Amino acid sequence: MSPAPPTVVLVHGAFTDAAGWLGVIDELQRDGIAVLAVANPLRGLTCDAAYLASVVSQIDGPVILVGHSYGGALITVAGTADNVVGLVYVAAYALEEGESLSELQDRFPASPLVGSLKQWTYPADGGKIATEVSIAPEAFPSVFAADVSPSIVRVLAATQRPLATSTFTEAASAAAWRTKPCWALVAGADQAINPEVERFGAKRAGATTVELEGASHAVAVSRPTAVADLIRDAVRATSG
Repeated sequence: MSPAPPTVVLVHGAFTDAAGWLGVIDELQRDGIAVLAVANPLRGLTCDAAYLASVVSQIDGPVILVGHSYGGALITVAGTADNVVGLVYVAAYALEEGESLSELQDRFPASPLVGSLKQWTYPADGGKIATEVSIAPEAFPSVFAADVSPSIVRVLAATQRPLATSTFTEAASAAAWRTKPCWALVAGADQAINPEVERFGAKRAGATTVELEGASHAVAVSRPTAVADLIRDAVRATSG
């Protein structure tokens, strides 16, 4: 008997939401692929990965996890679940166990994102005040979505979701790519994550890798067919 086809679970990163996957979802659903785009809490690597793992545990059958940007760190940790059969990194961080986002990024020159962040505060547990960051509106087009139409970029900038700053220093508790097959897409013109970070992580993970020249960090929005093609490769490879 052939194995059941996997469900593709899409995990967005910082400064966006699940709507960033709309074009990719349309592509996959037209091929009859089951898709779920989760809402990433963006509150911290440990708690966000635990949330993703809880979603995965409630899905019957095999799962392919697809992570964009910071979402790549989450699939790296949550991907150790028994029913996860593959990982796809889209302009994403592929962390090593015990490594943080900052430690991986600091291996390479900083991207323009670093100087383009705006700080906010929000109430945390115990009456404490925590800090989160978003991209300054005037920097958003060039940093996040340089190859997306201006009308769409304005919407993306207005609807971005901030990331808790504590996320940058939390260490990954696992590296699922050590035991799971993985694929990676490098956005060649990414100004949010240095493409060298993406290339390094993909090579270290032994990922089957494609690179899109001129693609921005918002590659799932600007080039949904190319992103969906890589996911289709993962689905075929894990479906027997």
